[in-house]
Amino acid sequence: MATVPWLIGVINAQRSRSRNTWADQLMSVLLKPYATVPNHRSTSRFYLADCVALLEQLPAESVDVVVTSPPYNLGVRYNTYEDALPQTEYLRWTDAWVTAAARVLRPDGSLFLNVGTRPSDPWTALDVAQAVRARLRLQNIIHWVKSIAIDRNSAGAASGLSRDLAVGHYKPINSDRFLNDCHEFVFHFTPGGDSRLDRLALGVPYQDESNVRRWAAAATGVRCRGNTWFIPYETIQRRDRDRPHPATFPSRLPEQCLKLHGVSRIQTALDPFTGLGATAVACARLGVNFIGSDIDEMYLQEAVERATAVAGRQALPGRGAARMAKVRTRRSARAATPPTAAAAASGRTRSSAT
Repeated sequence: MATVPWLIGVINAQRSRSRNTWADQLMSVLLKPYATVPNHRSTSRFYLADCVALLEQLPAESVDVVVTSPPYNLGVRYNTYEDALPQTEYLRWTDAWVTAAARVLRPDGSLFLNVGTRPSDPWTALDVAQAVRARLRLQNIIHWVKSIAIDRNSAGAASGLSRDLAVGHYKPINSDRFLNDCHEFVFHFTPGGDSRLDRLALGVPYQDESNVRRWAAAATGVRCRGNTWFIPYETIQRRDRDRPHPATFPSRLPEQCLKLHGVSRIQTALDPFTGLGATAVACARLGVNFIGSDIDEMYLQEAVERATAVAGRQALPGRGAARMAKVRTRRSARAATPPTAAAAASGRTRSSAT
């Protein structure tokens, strides 16, 4: 018996709808955030996922700014990631995630890439920058200074220094060959090398007020900060509690990157290597939508807690304080919840609780 042509069409249409439904369901699973943190001006979304997998799911030209610091491939001890790939493999991986990031970056967007080195391998950061060259244009090189010594005589009388001054934090190096490493690179890449910046958003006052009177460009009383940023780490009491990540940057660093690009022009910022959430914290402070990913759930949970604290206008907690706050909240909820409701609530997923 021959099959009726219109029936074949119905069957094929049903199969097509079935495939599309399955694809839609798969897409929703892939894009389901690990946690979402709303703010009064913005929303932060965190994904427990490989960054390339996430970037491939985002629409093209949907991100204004990327601020990130990938693993340096220097043998750093992360919680789960092995930071010791062969150099050629590491650079291929760099090209893969940069290619994916460049696709989602808007034509006038910025990618701020923080890369460190070690004294025995000073080429690492430059090799990474060279690997990005095929995908994006290097528009600026920023020097993140973590510690600096200021000679009183060089600072001049206006500084008011009574002695030489050393400020900031660094990791001492016991060597008769290498200097203490007090600096890291922040490479500013853009699609065309011509992205407009808000240079005076980080402006510093002129030391000589006569410059304001002489130059029309100095009418605001501030000048461009330049490409040397002194941003020390915050002083902490316990590394394992207050900074449980071996290679993170202070939230002030991504905050300055976002301001330099121009906060009014940013709808969405991205950090594909979220870590402890420094970029997420900066976005929450500035009211910028944030997307972040990490493959380590412990780091990602810490990032969620920190972004939540800023969204709630609270001080950033250490891991211990954040956990104790959660425990107290849960205990209070159990005490106030009837047994039947408490039993039903115990089946909630992690994402609904965060």
